[in-house]
Amino acid sequence: MRFTLSLLLIIGICFPNFAQKKSKKASTTAEVSTPLKPLHHSVYDFWEEIPEQAISNDGGYAAFVINPQKGDGHLYIYKSETGDLVEKVARGYNVKFTHDSKYVLFKIKPQLDIVTEARRAKKKKDELPKDSLGIYSLQSGQLIKLPSIISFQIPEKGIGWIAYQMLKNDTTETQSKKKPSEDEGYPLYLRNLSESTELQIPFVKDYVFAENGSLLAFTTTAEDSVFKPGVWIWELGKEAPQPLFLGHSKHSFKHLVFDKIGDQLAFIADLDTNAKTQIRAPKLFYWKKGDPEATLKVDEQTLPTENGWLVNAEYKPNFSKNGEILFYGINPPPIVPDTTLLPEEIVNVEVWHWQDRKLQTQQKVTHKTDKNRSYLSALDLTKGTSVQLTHHELEAATQVNEGDAPYVMLNDPYAYAHEHWDWNPKSDVYTVDVRTGERKLITKKLEGRPMVSPLGKYLYWFSNPDTSWFAYSIERGTLSQLTHNRIVRFADEEDDHPDYPNSYGIAGWTQNDEQVIIYDRYDLWLIDPQNPEKATRLTQGREQRLRYRYVKLDKEERNINLNSVLLLRSFNEITKKEGFYTLDNGRLNLKVEGDFRIGQNFHKSLLTDRIIFTKETFRDFPNWHSSTLQFDKTIQLTHANPQQKEYAWGTVELVNWISNDGIPLQGLLYKPDNFDPKKKYPMMTYFYEKNSDNIHTHFAPKPIRSYINFSYFTSNGYVVFVPDIVYQIGYPGQSAYNCVIPGVLKMIETGYIDKDRIGISGHSWGGYQTAYIVTRTNLFKAAEAGAPVSNMTSAYGGVRWDTGLVRQAQYERTQSRIGGTLWEKPFHFIENSPLFFADRVKTPVLMMHNDDDGAVPWYQGIEFYLALKRLNKPVWMLNYTGEKHGLTQRQNMTDFAIRLYQFFDHYLKDQPMPRWMASGLPYVEKGINQGLELITD
Repeated sequence: MRFTLSLLLIIGICFPNFAQKKSKKASTTAEVSTPLKPLHHSVYDFWEEIPEQAISNDGGYAAFVINPQKGDGHLYIYKSETGDLVEKVARGYNVKFTHDSKYVLFKIKPQLDIVTEARRAKKKKDELPKDSLGIYSLQSGQLIKLPSIISFQIPEKGIGWIAYQMLKNDTTETQSKKKPSEDEGYPLYLRNLSESTELQIPFVKDYVFAENGSLLAFTTTAEDSVFKPGVWIWELGKEAPQPLFLGHSKHSFKHLVFDKIGDQLAFIADLDTNAKTQIRAPKLFYWKKGDPEATLKVDEQTLPTENGWLVNAEYKPNFSKNGEILFYGINPPPIVPDTTLLPEEIVNVEVWHWQDRKLQTQQKVTHKTDKNRSYLSALDLTKGTSVQLTHHELEAATQVNEGDAPYVMLNDPYAYAHEHWDWNPKSDVYTVDVRTGERKLITKKLEGRPMVSPLGKYLYWFSNPDTSWFAYSIERGTLSQLTHNRIVRFADEEDDHPDYPNSYGIAGWTQNDEQVIIYDRYDLWLIDPQNPEKATRLTQGREQRLRYRYVKLDKEERNINLNSVLLLRSFNEITKKEGFYTLDNGRLNLKVEGDFRIGQNFHKSLLTDRIIFTKETFRDFPNWHSSTLQFDKTIQLTHANPQQKEYAWGTVELVNWISNDGIPLQGLLYKPDNFDPKKKYPMMTYFYEKNSDNIHTHFAPKPIRSYINFSYFTSNGYVVFVPDIVYQIGYPGQSAYNCVIPGVLKMIETGYIDKDRIGISGHSWGGYQTAYIVTRTNLFKAAEAGAPVSNMTSAYGGVRWDTGLVRQAQYERTQSRIGGTLWEKPFHFIENSPLFFADRVKTPVLMMHNDDDGAVPWYQGIEFYLALKRLNKPVWMLNYTGEKHGLTQRQNMTDFAIRLYQFFDHYLKDQPMPRWMASGLPYVEKGINQGLELITD
């Protein structure tokens, strides 16, 4: 009965009009008799994804890019109210609607097979096929295609114009020897969309529209009767552009930026014509509408700091919203190498100092960023004065109220940066006056992340040690504790780490920064920083274990208007149902709820209440739907992967059991289509902390990055069990065992699981737990442990190479949950390390651990592999050379999927063993032969 009810919930309950209409006629005999195909690795390439989506400002149209995982896709344009297909364009992508909702603009890729053939022919980059530009009129239905496009831009809020660069050489005779290139620039075309008129500017390297579309700024290297090298501006509608700065063709210009209104422009110029000069001297230029030319505002001679500092060329200047302040970056002179030294004369040594603020390993990771580090400064355009706002390398400044506030917030971790073993951030927090540079200390040694209210009236943070929210009033200079955890907790109630729990976050600040809306586990609380004791609960979710979260639909929204109708998404912790509510004048109104998952990515039209979003279940691909905020009529717009109906898939349901520690647990059980409880099924077990809330997640067949694909296994006749795990501090491995094993035994008790054909798989933290569990039980016929920590004692003192951070915090306070140092709890480190119990393993083990893994050191896999190998245990380790913690190269992901399924099919379904498992793969065959052929003799 449980299976029947779950299946009905999955396929029968949905949004009004969400489910596709089913034919009332009975299926034909042919349809009934046609067997569903099991998923195979060959389906990956043509299985579709939807990487791009957009909605017009008037809400009338929505556009989607639907691509196969490998191959040529299409751009689809729909009427969002009816779902009618308006246009379908092969290989369209990078889609944008114009601000007036009259045009759709996009690039068109060349055919993949043509590009592939050109690459096989070893053609140069400039010789490869280029994109085209598509301009589609929503009014006339006319599609214009322009070839050899490099880039295009449209004004964010302006109408009527598009600028684009093309790989063409329409230059004058005087420039016949100069060819378009990245160094020289490409032709820029300015097109009036309504009139189809086109203007050309040669050799443009950079260009940008003002937000309102009234101006276009560009740089050019052209030298002819009309244009000279330099920075130009074009007031759209005028006949000719205006030069703002004329210079030399070897001058470089970058970071053209307008203010919000479009009346001011800033840019960085490098006027040194010697390309070999190592220490450059960039300069900040400024132009205001009405000025005849741009003027130099800041250079190495006029910086607000000691001599020798420079304008930073990498920092993009930006204006405050009101246009009064221009923020820019500066930096000390760079450290440059002596180019006269021979290689054998260069000393390459790292000095690891005990008082380093950043470990050498961190400095190696951030080397490029450190070289380009910028120190924030502010130019007061009303007075012409500059001040430096940050003064050393670790300070981070946050502009406030879109730069209009009289201060920036400064977060300074310098005094605590040497505490590399603690991943909880600590910092001193200041405000800095943008006109004088004066600093004011707000709080010292804050353990949390400081933030600023939208209008800048408050600094606020969640203090980790206090597990409470605080707000500091800039005007009053007073600090208020917003939450006290007396009625409910505002930090994670289920956190099981030996560390401070995280907060549940905030929804935002109300109008005029008067109040803040803070989340607890279930509800939204309205809190006045001046009177926090009178907090108001806006929702009533705790009683039903119903979680509410605010949906921000307006991307430009800064403050929440409590006088408007708010959209909330909901999640029921008991039933796992999701839905939407509105909060209107204090009243909650259910709009829709059901057994599905709502995607996090929403798009709302600017001028109407039309929205588009995804809905998915385990069986249903996350297609895009259209509705209004009333949800009275919902239309499915996209219909990706119609071929799925030809393949066996599966179902999913919640299961419950009790851990060895007496804790009630939940998990997910995935079953094949046409499940027969009288049969015996092989079962895969997969886990990574808690997954039961993901019951409605869809898993499209695709090459695997690290973990198994549930749909693939159920389609091929497996049951998949995904248990939740809770942890006891100091005993992560035993905790996993105490949760997983009782769950597996509970599944065996159902009678439809073959107890002799059960596999286990996990990656990273799941890989560690898999390795640990197989040292404690012989219940599993085969195990795959991806990137496992096998020896906590050796891993403890290591480095996470992708970040350069030490691994100590991983074991003391975060995921590994040991709760102390190696010297405080040595036996806990040993007891939780699979390596020390490798002799107990009787389960065949497959590992995937790559030599460039920056999260779990590669030697952890090697240690476990060598131990099992010496003990003559069946063990294989896959190393995809150059890959990191999870696979990124598609060919490697596909290869790993094949090998993983071959491994489990052999042990759990008696399939033949492939050659790579039977006899390995000699190094001389690496990259040539794969050894995937099955041995059938």
